[in-house]
Amino acid sequence: MPRRFRIFSIAVVLTLVADQLTKWWARDALSTGRRAEFLGGFWDWELSYNTGSAFGLFNTVDSAKIFLTLVGIAACIAILFIVRKAPDARGWNAAAYGLVFGGALGNVIDRLAFGKVTDFVLWHAGEHRWPQFNVADAALVVGVIILFLDIGKKKAKS
Repeated sequence: MPRRFRIFSIAVVLTLVADQLTKWWARDALSTGRRAEFLGGFWDWELSYNTGSAFGLFNTVDSAKIFLTLVGIAACIAILFIVRKAPDARGWNAAAYGLVFGGALGNVIDRLAFGKVTDFVLWHAGEHRWPQFNVADAALVVGVIILFLDIGKKKAKS
């Protein structure tokens, strides 16, 4: 198995396992809308369910579940083609695509199993609250940031 597939597969598995285990924990241990202090002052746990996409986008759109599920599946298929064609020396890219794939698939699993995505990480500063998120959302963001940094690195070399 080429190196990029091993790196990609490890990132996908670690992301999916961490995402699904933490969501299971959140659904079992937390009460919807009740804050549980974690790192006082800026990071708490608070269970919420999101029928839209990251950061509450499309929450009020009735067909969001179907649309976002299809987008997630399409993204996963596209990533498989990209990783298949990528050069083997691009380990960071393979890891980044694995994070994006695992994050997208983790949220697709929630939408198919529950009709909504489980969110539970709450960051706040005083009374300002950022929208709740989960491990899949964090993996997606980190993966995309790595890919953008890599694009910037390529452009700087040209």
